[in-house]
Amino acid sequence: MVPPGLPSDLLDRRPDIRSAEEQLIAFNANIGQAKAAFFPNVTLTGLYGYQSVEFSDLFKSPSKVWQFGPSVSLPIFTGGALKGRLKFAKASFDEALAQYQKTVQNSFREVSDSLIAYQRTQEIRARQEKRTQANRSATALSNVRYEGGVTSYLEVLYNEQDLFTAELTLAQVRLNELLSVVALYRSLGGGWQAEPVFTE
Repeated sequence: MVPPGLPSDLLDRRPDIRSAEEQLIAFNANIGQAKAAFFPNVTLTGLYGYQSVEFSDLFKSPSKVWQFGPSVSLPIFTGGALKGRLKFAKASFDEALAQYQKTVQNSFREVSDSLIAYQRTQEIRARQEKRTQANRSATALSNVRYEGGVTSYLEVLYNEQDLFTAELTLAQVRLNELLSVVALYRSLGGGWQAEPVFTE
């Protein structure tokens, strides 16, 4: 049922890994924003002139009188707020990184547990199939013995009861095997088929 050679990058589809990865990307962007706050925010404002004139044209027109007052805001006196924001952004990124690593490790553990459970349920099913087949043979033999007058019908009933119990157990074992496949499918983030690549 489960094909051999499944690649580990199938786990990239898991929602928990994708969510942790998106958080990591977001916190990394926050570091960039916190660093960018250290750079000056420069605004150049002309008091007279045309609003649609290019910046270079402000100095070319001799007929116009321009009052050119640069207004430069520099993040100098912030009381350490910018450094605090940067430290907070870095700490948040480190926390998101740790959470991402934990999520990836947990997903690999879940896949490992699912593979082991699947292997065990296959082994149990194979053993139960042999037991059930042995019970079928014993029941058939007891019917032959009864029809030949060698034994009583009570032996047939005992063997049929054992066969019924074995078949019920086999049905439960097969269900457990299918449930282990479902658990493996879920732990892989949607099965063992690679996601289709859409090209335009």
